[in-house]
Amino acid sequence: MNFKNFEGYKYIDGGVCAAKGFKANGLNCGLNKDKNKFDLGLVYSEVMCNTAAVYTVNKVKAAPILVTQANLNKSDGKAKAIIANSKNANACNKDGEEKALKMCKLVADELNIKPEEVIVASTGVIGQPLQVEFIESFMNELVLGLDENGNQKAANAIMTTDTFLKENAVEFNINNKICHLGGMAKGSGMIHPNMATTLNFITTDVAISSELLNKALKEIVNITYNCLSVDGDTSTNDMVCVLASGMAQNTEIKEENEDYEIFKKSLYIVMMNMTRMLAKDGEGATKLLECTCSGAASLDVAIKVAKSVIGSSLFKCAMFGEDANWGRILCAIGYADAEFDINKVDVSLSSSHGKIEVCKDGYGVPFSEEYAKEVLSKDEIFINIDLKSGDYEASSWGCDLTYDYVKINGDYRS
Repeated sequence: MNFKNFEGYKYIDGGVCAAKGFKANGLNCGLNKDKNKFDLGLVYSEVMCNTAAVYTVNKVKAAPILVTQANLNKSDGKAKAIIANSKNANACNKDGEEKALKMCKLVADELNIKPEEVIVASTGVIGQPLQVEFIESFMNELVLGLDENGNQKAANAIMTTDTFLKENAVEFNINNKICHLGGMAKGSGMIHPNMATTLNFITTDVAISSELLNKALKEIVNITYNCLSVDGDTSTNDMVCVLASGMAQNTEIKEENEDYEIFKKSLYIVMMNMTRMLAKDGEGATKLLECTCSGAASLDVAIKVAKSVIGSSLFKCAMFGEDANWGRILCAIGYADAEFDINKVDVSLSSSHGKIEVCKDGYGVPFSEEYAKEVLSKDEIFINIDLKSGDYEASSWGCDLTYDYVKINGDYRS
C-alpha cells in the first residue's frame, strides 16, 4: 500500500473523542503541585472495545505496563477505559503493581465495569512512590466530568516536559460507513525506537477483529513510533494502545481485504502525525528532522539506515549548529546494521528554503556553505538518502540536540 497517498482521508478535530462512543476528561488531582497543570486523565467507551497494545522492550517495566498486560490477557483483549497519570512513573516501586491495580479498581467502581477492563498508564519520575490517595480523592470528579469534547483535557493530563498538546484524527469511509480514528500522545524526552515510545492512546469506531487490530498496530508501530528518536533512551513506561468500539457499524473486518487496508492507512496517518509531533517537541529542540531512505533493497534496510542517521548525536548537534556536516550522515549510514553499496549512495538536505546535494555515489560534491546554512536555518529539515539498490523506502523522525536538552534533564526531578 502507498502510505504517502492520503486521498479519501479528512483531518478532523477531536483526538481520542473523534470516534463515536468515546468520552474523556482530565484534571489536577495534586500529583503535580502546579494546580494549573493537569495530572490525571480518563478515556471511556460506552461499549466494549477490541483492544490492541504494544509496550516498551526495556527490561525494567513500570507497574502499569505489567498490570495492563495482565488485564488484557484476563479480559481476552477487551477494554472500556484508560486511566493515566503524569508526574509519577510508578516504576521501580515495591508497591507499584498494588497501586496500579488500585487505580483500575477505582475507575471500575465509578464506571460500574470490571477492573480488568481498564488500561492503566503512568509517566513521570521513576523510583518515587505513587501517592494513589490523591487519585482516589478525585476519581468521582474525573468520572462525572467525562465529556465527548473532553479530549484536550485528557491530552493535557499526560503531558510532562511536553510544550504542546499532541492530538490527531481522521475521518474516512469503509463500505459506505463514515468511520473515525483519533489519538493523543505525550513525549518529549527519554524517546528512542523499540516498541512504541511514550504514552499513545488511539480510539476508533471501526469494527475490526482483535487479531487484525493487533496485526495492524504492530505493523504501523514499526514504521512510525519505532522510527522515532530524541535522545537514545527507551523509557520504562512506553505504551501504545488502540481501542475499537465498532460503533461506525461497518461490516466487521475479519480478513486482510480492502477494508483492512483502508483502516491500516488511517492508523498510519494518525500515528505518523503524532510521531512527527513527538519529534518536533523533543526536549530543548529547535528543529524537526525527518530522514527518508529510498532505493533500498528491503523495507528493513530502509528503516535501519534512516534510524541510524536520526539516532546520531553528532549529526543532531550539527543540525542544531546549522552546519551541513554531511560526513556525519555518511558515518551514521555506514554503521547501520544493513547491507548496501556505499558507493551508490546519494544524500541531499532540504527545507522550505530549498535543497542542497551534499553527496553523490558515496563522495562529497561541491556546494555553497552559505546557502546550506540558509537551508538549515528552518525549523523542519529533511534528510534524503537514496541507496539506488531497490524500491523500498522508509522515514525516521527526530530533532536536533541542544544546550537546553542538558538543562532540562540536569534537574528533571525538580
